[in-house]
This record gives sequence, C-alpha cells and structure tokens, in this order.
Amino acid sequence: MASKIYDILRGSWLTNEDSFKNWRLILFAALLALVMIYSNHSLERKVHEIGQLAEQEKELHSQHTDLQRELMFLQMESTIATKLKDRGIAPAKNPPQKIIIKNTTNGND
Repeated sequence: MASKIYDILRGSWLTNEDSFKNWRLILFAALLALVMIYSNHSLERKVHEIGQLAEQEKELHSQHTDLQRELMFLQMESTIATKLKDRGIAPAKNPPQKIIIKNTTNGND
C-alpha cells in the first residue's frame, strides 16, 4: 500500500508503459477544464452586458418620460399662446365658421 502511494507521488504512473491511457485521461480532463473556464468567462461577460443594457434601458425610459412630460406641457394651449404673443399672434376671439361651397355645374358630367 505504501509503495503504491509512493509510486503515485513519484509520478511513475505517467512514465510506465501503460501510461498512454493515463495521459489520455489527463488531456481529456484538461480539455474539459479549459472548456468549463471558457464557458464561465463567456457567461460572466454576458451577465455584465445584460446588466449594462438594463441600466441603459432604465436611462432611456426616464428620458422618454421626461420628454413626454415636456411635450405635454408644450402642447398646452396656454403655453402656445404665451409663446406666440411675442410675435403678435393671439387666439381668435370669434369661433371659426364653416364655409360650404355648392357645386353650380349643370350636371353634364
């Protein structure tokens, strides 16, 4: 039992004639470890990207809300009247009238 542990610690299981099986297993395990590390880094990069996009989405939503509020204020009749007052344009005192035009042709279409 002690000699087997000593052989493992010395690394003779990698240098004897049956070591090809062991090397294949070691290379396979190393390849799997590399794939796992790569996928973990890729996943972490995606998580950071999702976090940045969520932050951008919140910022754009707040900008949209602010601009919508400003637009609602600018569309108010009182705001438009005060801005046009400087140009000499005021709201009409009389309501608009509908103009009806009758067709006076003879009907010879």
